[in-house]
Amino acid sequence: MATSKTLNQTNLEALGAQRLAQLLLELVTGDAQAKRRLRLELASVRGSGDVAGEIGKRLATIAKAKAFVDWHKVKLLAADIETQRRAIMDHVAPHDPATALDLIWKLVALARPVFDRCDDSSGQMGTIFATALPDLAPLAAAAKMPTARLADRVFDSVCDNGYGQFDGLIALMAPVLAEGGLRLLKTRFEAMATNPPKRQAQADRQIIGYGSGGVLYEDDIEFRRHARTVQTALLDIADALGDVDAFIAQYPVEQRDNPAIAAAIAERLGDAGRTDEAMAAIEHAQAVRQKGGHWPDWDRVRIAILDSLGRTDEAQAERWDRFATALEPEYLRAYLKRLPDFDDLDAEKKALAHVRAFPSLSHALHFLLAWPDIEGAAAMVLARADELDGDPYELLNHAAEALESRHPLAATLALRAMVDFALERARVKRYPHAARHLESCAHLARRIDDYGSHPDHETYVATLQAQHGRKRGFWELIADHFCSSDQRHNIFLRPGRTTGRAEGLQRVSCPKDELADAGLPLALQGDGVRIFERGQSLATRR
Repeated sequence: MATSKTLNQTNLEALGAQRLAQLLLELVTGDAQAKRRLRLELASVRGSGDVAGEIGKRLATIAKAKAFVDWHKVKLLAADIETQRRAIMDHVAPHDPATALDLIWKLVALARPVFDRCDDSSGQMGTIFATALPDLAPLAAAAKMPTARLADRVFDSVCDNGYGQFDGLIALMAPVLAEGGLRLLKTRFEAMATNPPKRQAQADRQIIGYGSGGVLYEDDIEFRRHARTVQTALLDIADALGDVDAFIAQYPVEQRDNPAIAAAIAERLGDAGRTDEAMAAIEHAQAVRQKGGHWPDWDRVRIAILDSLGRTDEAQAERWDRFATALEPEYLRAYLKRLPDFDDLDAEKKALAHVRAFPSLSHALHFLLAWPDIEGAAAMVLARADELDGDPYELLNHAAEALESRHPLAATLALRAMVDFALERARVKRYPHAARHLESCAHLARRIDDYGSHPDHETYVATLQAQHGRKRGFWELIADHFCSSDQRHNIFLRPGRTTGRAEGLQRVSCPKDELADAGLPLALQGDGVRIFERGQSLATRR
């Protein structure tokens, strides 16, 4: 049960309006973002018009700003823009959808000036604009903007889409534009196609780079952007109208052997019930597909068309081939689903055996963890431990977590692979992770009775010391990992160079109650730190 000190709406209301107002004024002191939020709330009391005015002024200020926004300040700017968006939708849209529509459009259009001066490597700003874009369609419907005006505004936005902020706008607006508006829009873009940018005289052209096709001029970029804008818009309009032939017409015949383009055409023909044409379109790119490469849409669409044509055996063969070649689990699931009862069990056993023998151990491990087949993953790791690549950190970390409860040795081998990779490649940034992984190995060692052909934990640590004893940053982290903060006490120890024996000074930490003779080497153990005699190899002892 909540107490009177719990922060909730009821308890805060009990403070009274005067006290809450005083607290708010104190809290917003020095916080410009909070002050703007309060001003918007105050403006809403006077009506949506006042709120719209405040929002319009703030959007104009953001658009005109010139100062560069570093990555650590992006969050504040993104929060500011999101505050304006919420105010538009909460306070303006319910009473004046036309004004709200105009404001949201202006907000999305901020992408150009904002990205021009912003480091959005985190993607926060892009997320804000992507969130605002879908607000346009319901506002346009509520505002009942004339179709011609709406089509013009969509056209202008699609043409000013340098940062992709209006990607997908035509599809979003299609229900509001309806067929009449879409055809108006199509007319605008067809006219645009006949009026490409004029190329400069050769003497005036600016070289901006060199590529496989030779010299790249500045006006080439604008020419290609123009063509791409027209083509993308007309493709979106064709999809919105359900006009398959208009969609196909946007691709020259010589481009239709591209497997991605062939898949897009064939999928639409198939959806329109033109299955034979769909198969012809997909097979037109078969020669290119057979040369290799990653063409997931072509594979998916071809199998769907085979099913539509009743060629189920061929479709099943294709599913198995895609699974067997690339270990794509969705194809195996689809393959098994279409088998008779009990046949699927034998087929699954065959498939998982194929996975465990797959040439790429990382791909196989990823598949088995996702399927999931933890028993199979453990067996594969034990059998093919020498092939483990310690570089894919996320995969091996996930594998160790999945295996540790029932397969501690397999989990240990996955952890060791990451430790070995970090030390052999001297990846200093990975040392903290490697130290944590070695600590996990020490804990897992208590549950391993038989290491088989693999070295036990003590031997493994001794080998690390012998081979990497001079990587002082790693061993300092190890000392910290094995000592709790209330036990640490600084002393000088002598780590090994290439032999793992005491030579040379290094400052580390160890428990006070195990301090011995300063200068003795350090040994690691699952339950803490132990001091051994001078010159002894730094290996864990039971």
